[in-house]
Amino acid sequence: MGDAAGVGPEVVVRALAEPELRGLARPVVIGDAARLTRAAEICGIDVRVKPVSGPAEATEDPDTVEVLDLGGIPPDLPFGELSAVAGEGAYRYVAKAAELAMAGQVQAICTAPLNKAALHSAGHRYPGHTELLAELCGVPEVSMMLSTGTVRVIHVTTHIGLIDAIERIEPGLVERTVRRGHRTLVDSGVAAPRIAVCGINPHAGENGLFGHGEEEVKIEPALAACRADGIHAQGPLPADTVFFRAGRGDFDLVVAMYHDQGHGPVKILGLEAGVNITVGLPVIRTSVDHGTAFDIAGTGTAEAGSMLEALRQAAALAGTP
Repeated sequence: MGDAAGVGPEVVVRALAEPELRGLARPVVIGDAARLTRAAEICGIDVRVKPVSGPAEATEDPDTVEVLDLGGIPPDLPFGELSAVAGEGAYRYVAKAAELAMAGQVQAICTAPLNKAALHSAGHRYPGHTELLAELCGVPEVSMMLSTGTVRVIHVTTHIGLIDAIERIEPGLVERTVRRGHRTLVDSGVAAPRIAVCGINPHAGENGLFGHGEEEVKIEPALAACRADGIHAQGPLPADTVFFRAGRGDFDLVVAMYHDQGHGPVKILGLEAGVNITVGLPVIRTSVDHGTAFDIAGTGTAEAGSMLEALRQAAALAGTP
């Protein structure tokens, strides 16, 4: 359900009220039943929120939102305000989802947004969902992939400062990221993915004119290793043109070196179209590509397009009909 003080409860009930979703999956929400009931009232959605004891009780009824109710959210918790209580709840929902997925009781996890500051104030020091799920699933390294209708982007580094990101980028990490992206696309039905790899500097360094040879030292050895195994990885390429080329269909995947290099172009395409996929977990996890939106939380105006698309992609990746 995400952070109870954010738009998570609202986008969840809006998405689950869509009849098309029940033909794709049998969703069960991990969260707080009273908060979801309040969200449905705020949004003017006529659904029944029904507590269940486990995912096996989920149905295909679009008029019912089944919830594994972990409680803990006070009825008077304000929307739009930072709350350690909501941060603790968001952590518990993710932990339970990971437990169920690792046990095979659910086939995919789809997350509404949490608030990093709230998570930290509750004592859980993670940069976000991605790193939290990696630890819960016992995986040392994962990648963030953003997917829209026209462009997919996977990131070599994500939630660290730009100077730290450039320091962290090295051939092994670049190679593992490319390979994770390639495997994910192959598993989803793209037989021979065409992968574009961004440079770090303007114009991808322009043969050493910009930067200190980062492309030659940090990226090119990784691409050589990938190509030796038959992976079609082109680069390093200038980031200022590669997303245009991907948008017109030249590439199936873009590898971004740092957070804003990949996130900026995707979010220009529209937050309602973006889905976040964690690559490298032993379970399937998708998410909305937006935050808790405290400025509009509790107003009933939050759009559920990204949540609905995240649920669609979770179902598709899980291989459901």
